[in-house]
Amino acid sequence: MSIPEVVAAFVDREFPRETQFLAELVKVPSDNPPGDCAAHAQRARRLLEQLGLAVEAYEVPRAIVEAAGMRSATNLIVRHRFADGPVVALNAHGDVVPPGLGWRHDPYGAVIEDGPHGPVMYGRGAAVSKSDFATYTWALLALRAAVAEGATLDGTLELHFTYDEEAGGSVGPKWLLDERLVRPDMAIGAGFSYAVVTAHNGCLHLEVTVTGSQAHAAMPAAGIDALEAANAILSALYAHRTTLSRIRSATAGIVSPTLNVGLIKGGINTNVVPDQVTFRLDRRVVPEEDAAEVEGGLCALIATCAGHSPQIKVEVRRLLLAEPLRARPGTERIAAALQRRAKEVLGVEVPTAGVPLYTDARHYAAAGIPTVLYGAGPRSIGEANAHNADENLRLADLRAATKIVALAVADLLGAR
Repeated sequence: MSIPEVVAAFVDREFPRETQFLAELVKVPSDNPPGDCAAHAQRARRLLEQLGLAVEAYEVPRAIVEAAGMRSATNLIVRHRFADGPVVALNAHGDVVPPGLGWRHDPYGAVIEDGPHGPVMYGRGAAVSKSDFATYTWALLALRAAVAEGATLDGTLELHFTYDEEAGGSVGPKWLLDERLVRPDMAIGAGFSYAVVTAHNGCLHLEVTVTGSQAHAAMPAAGIDALEAANAILSALYAHRTTLSRIRSATAGIVSPTLNVGLIKGGINTNVVPDQVTFRLDRRVVPEEDAAEVEGGLCALIATCAGHSPQIKVEVRRLLLAEPLRARPGTERIAAALQRRAKEVLGVEVPTAGVPLYTDARHYAAAGIPTVLYGAGPRSIGEANAHNADENLRLADLRAATKIVALAVADLLGAR
């Protein structure tokens, strides 16, 4: 049998176990926030070991985890060396956003229903990105089966399962790279099945604190109104937001930068002049922009507004600066392997594209490692209800992505 035949037969035969593996991962909450993810890593480790895989578990020091706004994180690495050659890493994250309201099913139930395109699994993380714990694990198992049937692969396949993508990735892939626990030659991060993502937006999160002084509402002139000053800053930011549509990205799938103020709090009581207001903003950075320049421009705009009220104190604190993912030399080889195998398995052309969100895969690229995103899922985040109620995954996409990733990795490892 050829390698594609062995891989296809193995994945089809094993698919009930792969589906159950994913269900077990969905059933263990790993919401971030609060980011207490050690229990999920323990469960994932046990499941992987039951499959005969050797698992390295690395608990991130508490001080580092807490500095990232989390409670616990344990990163898992599975390494399988076939022979001398390049190292390919497959990275997926096990932390998820909290489920929120509006679900038809238990968000941790891993309920499977029949849909128009076959069975669908519902649950938080079913698509983003516990699904790719399953995709990548069974891709490795399929390649081991191919070698047992006589195939030859040159190199090593590593699985990196991390737990802080929703908090930025600093204690996940970045920590593994900084600690020199991993150093792959190529990386594939969690993604969807109908596009190979070679670029994505960056993200800047700023917290702005506006401080005045309180006074009785019957004598407002005796105080310094922090809310009034914050309103002026917000008005300037919203006016600036209307100009961002003039910036157009040349990357397919990405349109323009965005700005959103997503959180605000302040004041003491209805009858008190507010002494302090804090708000947080999210600015998405397209691949053609310089993130540091974007931050400098926003800080200058805020400082200009603050200067109109000299009695007001304004503090700007950076919470996150995630650089965009940009295609690096070598990226095209990974993308081409995935595209070729996806066309064979899915029967459709799978393009390369960018996405407007950001991921922790950018840390591999920042370390000089060619990186793309590809995994199990539909054509868009919206179809999967990712970060929404009733997040779901078509199981046919999981099966197809497992075959595609296994075959593409075989190509990258010089299969013969």
